Amino acid sequence: MKIGFIGTGVMGHAIVEHLMAAGHDLAVYNRTKSKTDDLVANGATWQDSPKAITEVSELVFTMVGYPQDVEETYYRKETGIFSADVSGKILVDLTTSTPSLAVKIAETALEKGAESLDAPVSGGDLGAKNGTLTIMVGGSERAYQQVVPVFEQFGKTYLLHGDSGKGQHAKMANQIMIAGTMTGMTEMLVYANQAGLDLDKVLDTLAGGSASNWSMINYSPRILAENYSPGFFVKHFVKDLKIALDEAKKMGIDLPSTTLAEQLYEKLENAGYGDDGTQALIKLWWQDGKKS
Repeated sequence: MKIGFIGTGVMGHAIVEHLMAAGHDLAVYNRTKSKTDDLVANGATWQDSPKAITEVSELVFTMVGYPQDVEETYYRKETGIFSADVSGKILVDLTTSTPSLAVKIAETALEKGAESLDAPVSGGDLGAKNGTLTIMVGGSERAYQQVVPVFEQFGKTYLLHGDSGKGQHAKMANQIMIAGTMTGMTEMLVYANQAGLDLDKVLDTLAGGSASNWSMINYSPRILAENYSPGFFVKHFVKDLKIALDEAKKMGIDLPSTTLAEQLYEKLENAGYGDDGTQALIKLWWQDGKKS
């Protein structure tokens, strides 16, 4: 299949590699062209705009940073996706964005004879590299079934949650859960360290009981190794939590734990750690992420 991929960052790059390994014909675009150099060297084709990507592809994936980046990618005059003839194509946004923008894109796609899916993912850099991402999808059953064989090539779990926007709502539920596990993991390490416990033993113990969770298993070892490289950027988690809280407000619900998590992560971002991985939250307690 001729697939276009827009946004080859930490996760997008790995997804493209899986799709190329599966034998698809890949066209790629990224604002920083150098991030596609090795993909092009291995057989992908560079295109110089989202419009150009769309013109040579049957299926187009987007995976960019923020909702405003998504809007620009789709709607920018002359170079955006919708400036191309999208008739008969399927457009899939893997970015964590707003449900309202997902609905807007779907409506525009239908007006122009195309279909779209909002399909944000979870699993971080490891999930992308291992092809085990969780994909939360909103859109039509018909479009979803057409893309499932491609989802299988970089995802382990993929479900349609309803019409357009529901994929983004499912991702917000995911981020709300992660907010709780990340703050819990961080405070657990701070407490155990201050109590003079051996942190490796604590982690081994907790992993065997009901306290075990994905954040602890995957991020605690990075913290102990003082590795704060981004599997998922702090700045993007702040963006996600703000979206979740905005959507909660629209629905008339209060999420105090998520509100606190957003405040902590925003404090971390304001301290200059926005480009670190989310495990860097511990830097609010341990200077430079080093336990005392």
